[in-house]
Amino acid sequence: MSDVNCDVREPLRPVCAEPQWRFEPCGDSCIVVVFASVFSAQANRRAVALSATLHDRLARGLLTGVTDVIPAMVSVGIHYCPQVFATLYPELMPYDAVAHVLGDALTHLQNAPHTTPKRLEIPVCYEGDCAPDLQAIATACAMTPGEVISAHTAQWVDVLMVGFAPGHPYIGMHDPALMLARRAVPRTQVLRGSVGLANRQSVIYPSDLPGGWNIVGRTPLTMFSPAHEPPCLLTGGDQVRFVPITAREFELMRGEQP
Repeated sequence: MSDVNCDVREPLRPVCAEPQWRFEPCGDSCIVVVFASVFSAQANRRAVALSATLHDRLARGLLTGVTDVIPAMVSVGIHYCPQVFATLYPELMPYDAVAHVLGDALTHLQNAPHTTPKRLEIPVCYEGDCAPDLQAIATACAMTPGEVISAHTAQWVDVLMVGFAPGHPYIGMHDPALMLARRAVPRTQVLRGSVGLANRQSVIYPSDLPGGWNIVGRTPLTMFSPAHEPPCLLTGGDQVRFVPITAREFELMRGEQP
């Protein structure tokens, strides 16, 4: 990721490029950069790139006045301290100052070179109790269980965002054949490591949680641990490929996890 210069202590410069985003206020101390009104892979990648750049600069203390950066599917929320921006730019309202700073950063980001995403294979057991909804998924998609597994493991797919719970990734988009709705009645508890499927996307439950996704399999990998650095196994912009394993392999690998 190229280093985008968006230090708020620099003089503001006009943004001349035609914008491919819009700014929306969210309360009095947050601004949302929106790249699209509906999901698209291009908008998602722009949101991922902006989030990664801002997180990097925030970690290095180069975003004075910014307190947090929260990425979503096609947008990024930037929390800021209005008092700091009012002090840095007394001629502007804090919201306008943040918008100018982000607009300058986004213009630089448009010209940044493409980066190679981090790739990780995710082992998944599609057998027995690990895949309680596999047959229902196959029926809904007019496929056999084997065809569902083949489609689910056929290609590298993007991590679109991490949200809902710490370490909980949204992954897509899968083959159009895997288009199905979520369950009509959510479960009160879905086991840690369960891989859910709906709307051509997958999620992986990082802990025992309620949820309404169709459970196609289960991975032995730990998705979130506060003791790890970073604590989340996946982040937006990564790519994953699901790899089938047997129930025996699942148990062995789960025993090796911290």
